Amino acid sequence: MNASGAKCMTSEELYNLSNSGAGTLITKSCTISPREGNPSPRYVDLKLGSINSMGLPNLGFDFYLDYVLEQHESGNDDIFFSIAGLTLEENIEMLTRVQNSDFRGIVELNLSCPNIPGKPQTGYDFERTNEVLNKIFYFYTKPLGVKLPPYFDLVHFEMMAEILNQYPVQFVTCINSIGNALYIDDESAVIKPKGGFGGIGGAYVKPTALANVRMFYKLLRKDISIIGCGGVETGKDVFEHILCGASMVQIATQLMKEDTRIFSRLISELEEIMSSKNYKALEDFKGKLIEL
Repeated sequence: MNASGAKCMTSEELYNLSNSGAGTLITKSCTISPREGNPSPRYVDLKLGSINSMGLPNLGFDFYLDYVLEQHESGNDDIFFSIAGLTLEENIEMLTRVQNSDFRGIVELNLSCPNIPGKPQTGYDFERTNEVLNKIFYFYTKPLGVKLPPYFDLVHFEMMAEILNQYPVQFVTCINSIGNALYIDDESAVIKPKGGFGGIGGAYVKPTALANVRMFYKLLRKDISIIGCGGVETGKDVFEHILCGASMVQIATQLMKEDTRIFSRLISELEEIMSSKNYKALEDFKGKLIEL
């Protein structure tokens, strides 16, 4: 499916996703009020990926709640609803309304947006993450997972896994973009916000994404699923995410480059790989990376 930042903000984009070859879709990460996001240029395709500093542009919580409730009335309860409040109080307010609604899908709580000036990534503050999850799961009982930033230190993997294992988290999404990269064209930064600093995605981040998927697959309770995200351009990339332990894979940069036709291509390429290896189902190889 798409990642929560890619081609999923407007009614038209959500319609295109729902009528594509994707297995499901996720809405744009939303805040309570609509946001225009950061000034442009704020997204640039690169040879091996992309750089962006979008700043959470979205149409506001009410728009996306109305959308997922319409899908519920149509019998589609498999979609994901992404929430990214700018404060804990904002997340609690949105989740309280979701809890009291007829929504029967799955919420992805974004703890990892790197492109909001002045706002730290919650996922790098372990004490704060524990506080957030404690207060949310005190009242929230519907399916919920968290979108995490990339981790680079083995101790940090262990610290976050210890926190997540305490709560009824249904899944984790690994990873959001690697924050605060800088890309230069000639003598100029290529995006405007934050002096050119932005989140890097695409092939640049695939090894980091695979490492995060693998480590959390090994450290988390087995009832917590992993959604892999980062550097997926081909069916082989999908295969490797699943081999590391992902149950589902999200697409961002390549979806921006190729549009929704990418899903059918990736599925076809993955099926070819599985056929060549005599795999009949994802469970035949999920998490079965050979470690030397």
